[in-house]
Amino acid sequence: MICQVVLWIWFLGCTITYRIGKKILVGGVGIKSAEFFMLCLYTLGVIAFHCLQPAGKWILFGILLLWFIVQFMCHWYFTIFGASEKKLQGYNECFRDSIRIFPASDTRLIPDFYHIVLHILILANIILCLVSY
Repeated sequence: MICQVVLWIWFLGCTITYRIGKKILVGGVGIKSAEFFMLCLYTLGVIAFHCLQPAGKWILFGILLLWFIVQFMCHWYFTIFGASEKKLQGYNECFRDSIRIFPASDTRLIPDFYHIVLHILILANIILCLVSY
C-alpha cells in the first residue's frame, strides 16, 4: 500500500506543479487532461485492489500495465529507437525547466528525473501487484 500511495502522490504532480526552489520537478497540466484521467483511473484501480479481491488485483494490474505501455510509448520508445527532430524539439522544450539526472540531448530523447522515477514506481507497483495476495 505504501508503494501505491507514493505513486499516487508522485503522479499528482502531473495535475499540480511540483517545484524544488526555482526548478520544476514536474509541470502540472490540470484536471482537464489525460494525466488527471489516468490519476482517476489509477485511484479506482487501487480502491478495487483493496475492496474487490481477487478481481481487484487484476483490475489494478490491467490499469498499471496500460499506464506503463503508454509511458513507454511516450518516453522510452523514443529514447531507445530515436525520435524525429520535431518530437525531440517538442519534448526538450516541454521539459526544459525540469530537473534532470542526465542532460537533454539534441540527438536522443532523454527523460527527466520526474519521469524516470514515475516509470520505476509504476514498474514497482506492477511487480508488487502480481506478488500480492
